[in-house]
Amino acid sequence: MAKVSLLGVPHDANSSFLRGAADAPPLIRRELYCDAYSIWSESGIDLSVPGRLVDHGDVAFEPTTDAWKSIEDHVDRLCGSGDRLICLGGDHAITHPIMRAVRRHHPKLTILHIDAHADLYDSYLGNPRSHASPFARIMEERLADRLIQVGLRTINDHHREQFKRFGVEVVEAARCGESLQIRLDTPVYLSLDMDGLDPAHAPGVSHREPGGLSTRQVIRLIQSIDQPVVAADIVEFNPRNDIGNMTATVAAKLTKEIAGIMLR
Repeated sequence: MAKVSLLGVPHDANSSFLRGAADAPPLIRRELYCDAYSIWSESGIDLSVPGRLVDHGDVAFEPTTDAWKSIEDHVDRLCGSGDRLICLGGDHAITHPIMRAVRRHHPKLTILHIDAHADLYDSYLGNPRSHASPFARIMEERLADRLIQVGLRTINDHHREQFKRFGVEVVEAARCGESLQIRLDTPVYLSLDMDGLDPAHAPGVSHREPGGLSTRQVIRLIQSIDQPVVAADIVEFNPRNDIGNMTATVAAKLTKEIAGIMLR
């Protein structure tokens, strides 16, 4: 039976504004397994079937080991099993070491990245590992064949230079209509920053940016992916800024929908 592995990556040391994203994984899990909600995905997958959604706990970070190596080693081990993988962050910086491991197992790969921000700074505040920089590192290391960014609404001139440098395909938030569909021709890595959603739907983030996608738009985009989704991350949920567990509930809902398309 095909299965999805779940891995928490509670790391936010490279956040530039507020800490708190490291607290997210257990709160997403709490909503994911809460009896108040259905564990079925909208695509018709029962995630309560034993062995279908396997939780591997959280990466444990030791002060004597580079956090990037710890993340990469855990992801490499889980990808080696052939199962699909969803990582619960954490800030967006963690996507870089995750992708180092995922790429090892997938010679053809497209990243579909949903976010308010491009996260393509060559370095941010002097930190090349900043959560504002992971996709610059990923594209420098050729960890993906294509990078498609959806929902952006904070683009500046440096980002535009980086788009040209790396051949990034961009669908700004203003162009995200109800019928948006992305043409894909390789397996997909889905990177979902919770601030890609409008803060009316997901207020529990460190960098609220009005004018974003609705929860339904994101679900519709996820469901429209017509290539295998081999791995994904859900990042930048900051419980310290949440209101009534709203963002935790949305993150859990999106976890179910991603798992559902992985298993369809």
